[in-house]
Amino acid sequence: MLDLADVEAAAERVADVCHRTPLERSQTFSDMVGAEVYLKLELFQRTGAFKIRGATNRIATLSPDQRDAGVVAASAGNHAQGVALAATREGVESTIVMPEHAPIAKVHATEGYGADVVLHGENYDAAEAYAHELETRENYTYVHAFEDPQVMAGQGTIGLEIAEDLPDVDTVVVPIGGGGLISGIATAIEARTDARVIGVQAAGAATVPQSLDAGEVTSRETVDTIADGIATRRVGEATFAVIAERVDEVVTVTDPEIAVAITTLLERQKLLAEGAGVVPLAALLEGKFDYESGETVALCLCGGNIDLNVLTTVVTRGLVESGRYLRIRTTLKDRPGALDELVAVLAGAQANIYAIRHDRTSRDVGMTAAEVELDLETRGRAHVEGLLETLRERGYAVDVLV
Repeated sequence: MLDLADVEAAAERVADVCHRTPLERSQTFSDMVGAEVYLKLELFQRTGAFKIRGATNRIATLSPDQRDAGVVAASAGNHAQGVALAATREGVESTIVMPEHAPIAKVHATEGYGADVVLHGENYDAAEAYAHELETRENYTYVHAFEDPQVMAGQGTIGLEIAEDLPDVDTVVVPIGGGGLISGIATAIEARTDARVIGVQAAGAATVPQSLDAGEVTSRETVDTIADGIATRRVGEATFAVIAERVDEVVTVTDPEIAVAITTLLERQKLLAEGAGVVPLAALLEGKFDYESGETVALCLCGGNIDLNVLTTVVTRGLVESGRYLRIRTTLKDRPGALDELVAVLAGAQANIYAIRHDRTSRDVGMTAAEVELDLETRGRAHVEGLLETLRERGYAVDVLV
């Protein structure tokens, strides 16, 4: 099993490539939850995520023959970029197989780091299967995203940094996808501190709680989460062994909770994290684990590579979940002044109008009525409830659309 010596050796190998990322106290989140909250900002890492650490350590341990033959990996994003950059820096050719519908920004970024990108298959499983075909055919070395002791050790260098920068830490909270990140961090934290380690999975890709109950790795047929960086159908066998021995608790968060955390982090800390990177914060804000007042909690925000096409949807969903954005539909009499009267009610309730869509031709209303949809800025869940109550008291039949 992975041990501290493996992680310490990895730290020497990655020192010249990977940034030592900041560990910053957040006054905002400390005040919000009553703990001393620190953010380990791996979203400032090279390539925008922690994956460069494990990839660098794996590439550094290749034999001369393996270097000459090159490496191959399968990934939809962060691992691809990490392997590409690590290989290019070492003069090793890399081939990355990505699903055909991988975000174009991530494809271009991976190519920009020097990899030969092959688009293959509808999903990650198909891309991975083809990567193994290339491994056999071309004699490449396959660089696994998590089920590799050198990759796990490289990710564990984050744990060493947390232990050195915050030796009195009580709790370290880490995302779990395939388990490589938390395996490495837990190994370092257990050896260097008295802190507990808590893992967080997205509910739509959670397998570790069930696996721990079963005493063996279990799989999901499908995954469904906005946290694409941890959207795996199962953890690794090697990583599960470390999790079972060294991780104190594993909790899950939902996609709406992840969206709220992304939005809150962006608004309050001016930091942009991807879904996988923000699940520790979501778990803290939603009270998914217990902690003492004043306890020192370090959250590993492991990446910031969110697809900009997804960001608008995620932020909007986060605002909806926190009661900051509301879309409603109602019906007005088709007469002069009816819309003015509705707007006056909204203004009196201190709701700000983003947009109005007025439709006199909808088949869902009578010939003497008009359908109106409104996008509103609101001030919280209580404000939303009060606004809806006011509208209904004034005789408006209101449907909440989002």
